[in-house]
Amino acid sequence: MELGLVGLGKMGGNMRERIRRAGHTVIGYDRNPDLADVHSLEELVGKLKGPRVVWVMVPAGAATQSTVDELAELLQPGDIVVDGGNSRWTDDEKHAAELAAKGIGFVDCGVSGGVWGLENGYALMYGGSAEDVAKVQPVFDALKPEGDFGSVHAGKVGAGHFAKMVHNGIEYAMMQAYAEGWELLEAVDSVTDVREVFRSWQEGTVIRSWLLDLAVNALDDDEHLDKLRGYAQDSGEGRWTVEAAIDNAVPLPAITASLFARFASRQEDSPQMKMIAALRNQFGGHAVEKK
Repeated sequence: MELGLVGLGKMGGNMRERIRRAGHTVIGYDRNPDLADVHSLEELVGKLKGPRVVWVMVPAGAATQSTVDELAELLQPGDIVVDGGNSRWTDDEKHAAELAAKGIGFVDCGVSGGVWGLENGYALMYGGSAEDVAKVQPVFDALKPEGDFGSVHAGKVGAGHFAKMVHNGIEYAMMQAYAEGWELLEAVDSVTDVREVFRSWQEGTVIRSWLLDLAVNALDDDEHLDKLRGYAQDSGEGRWTVEAAIDNAVPLPAITASLFARFASRQEDSPQMKMIAALRNQFGGHAVEKK
């Protein structure tokens, strides 16, 4: 099938390549002309045959809203817009209604995979009507990891981004647990090789995971994380997870504590946040602050 892809940064550029490797045609647009196949959204839409599918991978908020607004004027009834960024699920409902007024479908898709997705595939959580999802299914199949798992039609519009938000909240708590354990091991005199303790956990333990593998990668690069400042940013999805928990009276003590720990990192040079920063850099290519 043909796909228009808007936003060709760290995620979008690799997604374009993975979809092309699966045999589909991708026409990409980015504000950076060195990355783009076309020079405007209008040109992108003009090169696609109907019914068109346009996948948006731009920052949540104003950038996504302006892109959806422009596509609403360019696309035709029967076309589909997919928001694959990190939008809040409540924005999905607004965008779906705006596009539906013009006969244009909408699918929201939470995407996980970071800088490793090109080779390993992307975990996908998408929301929307069965009819709209079916029009995008070949792209979902191209992006997902090999095997039976890694993608899910999570429910109606907003469900994909809500599921991805909860995924990221869990990720916050898991990273925080590894970071706290690492700091405690580093603090005692009796443990002489913390990096190798972490490495030993990669096989046969109940806490083995890809995040643990990435922690070992980070420690191989910088054994005591001396090069990093103990500062970790948050993308906003942890905050949304906690807010949703409050709205639904669901207790999330671990996820909430991990979010607050990131806030604490901005007040002082936190050893735990060195590990959080290192892990975010490992799996997502997120920037780290050097001393």
